[in-house]
Amino acid sequence: MDFEDTPEEAAFRAEARAFLDANAERRKPGEVEGYRRGQDAPGAMERAKDFQRRKYEAGFVGIHWPVEWGGRGGSPIQHVIYNQEEAKYDVLTGIFGIGIYLAQPTICTWGTQEQRERFVKPAMRADEVWCQLFSEPGGGSDLAALRTRAERDGDDWVINGQKIWNSGAHYSDFGILVARSNPDVAKHEGLTFFILDMKTPGIEIRPIRQVSGSSHFNEVFFDNVRIPDSRRVGPVGAGWKVALTTLMNERHGMRDAPGPDVAELFRLAESIELEDGPAIDDAAVQEKLAEFYTRSQGLKYTKFRGITALSKGQTPGPESSIIKVVAANKLQDILSYGLDMIGMAGPTMGDSMPVAGIFEEALLYSPALRLAGGTDEIMKNIIAERVLGLPQDPRADKGLPFRDIPTGARK
Repeated sequence: MDFEDTPEEAAFRAEARAFLDANAERRKPGEVEGYRRGQDAPGAMERAKDFQRRKYEAGFVGIHWPVEWGGRGGSPIQHVIYNQEEAKYDVLTGIFGIGIYLAQPTICTWGTQEQRERFVKPAMRADEVWCQLFSEPGGGSDLAALRTRAERDGDDWVINGQKIWNSGAHYSDFGILVARSNPDVAKHEGLTFFILDMKTPGIEIRPIRQVSGSSHFNEVFFDNVRIPDSRRVGPVGAGWKVALTTLMNERHGMRDAPGPDVAELFRLAESIELEDGPAIDDAAVQEKLAEFYTRSQGLKYTKFRGITALSKGQTPGPESSIIKVVAANKLQDILSYGLDMIGMAGPTMGDSMPVAGIFEEALLYSPALRLAGGTDEIMKNIIAERVLGLPQDPRADKGLPFRDIPTGARK
């Protein structure tokens, strides 16, 4: 593993820092990034769009994309370096992640030249916001089990069905949608991928109220929604292959779990008084702090392996799934232990709480991080099959036409 930047990487890091210093404020000492924190604040969307446009004009959007896609033509490691530096600043860019890092690479890979020219630049500049319309209530982690129908009607497709857990659908201009266009073939072969204008008649969006009080997720219903065939991405029936492009970009683009880490847990232990003195001086607390520090260092160096591969022009392998499994679970463990130290006031939120209440806030959103972008179970399957070489899970539906796959209880 390499732990230092090459001269070229160091020069790019300095360029990124210079841009960020001129266009954003550094996070205050001890301040951490909350999951979607501040997104609902007054004027947040306008401020986010303003920063995104300046970021685009400076050439820091699509850093590793080919020039013909509208990118900078840089390397994946430059993209990683920029994200490392941006994480130190108080900016809100996650709103645009689906459009820029999931939808547009898929459109550029599978779409037409007309689609590229119409959609890519507005997404990069944050003129248009995108959402992802993949998951369904009855599908769980099996995307290919989706039941939303796409039926051809002349030059249009008519969409009927339901999607769920659609982040940002309520403020998005466009969405990427996978629907079943042929139920008479195996489930992976009968899907088609579309670009959907979210203002199309027949779309109903219902925000889902979360335990944190926010409503970033949605249910989306389609009642005879019409999509022109010109908004189809890739061949009819190739939706699974197109969606894999989206999903691979999602896996590689995932960052560490946002929220309190070991440094914040140390600060909390320093501020909490136990019956016999400061928590930081308690032997049992010290033992837990050492355990979390060790886990964090293991995660850190596992990530360095992927970064080293990118620096050498290689592609990180399925081992990167380890990062998500460990990071999300470590976050929940740190939060639970932190609230145990706080004691009876643990459920209370607010800036007056120890470490500004970030442990309480993070605990409410942390379960979602074990689901979004691939559940723990899916990640462990990937590790088992592709890293350890273990046999695949048995698939009783393999090769069956979708309409013949049994559903529900059988008598």
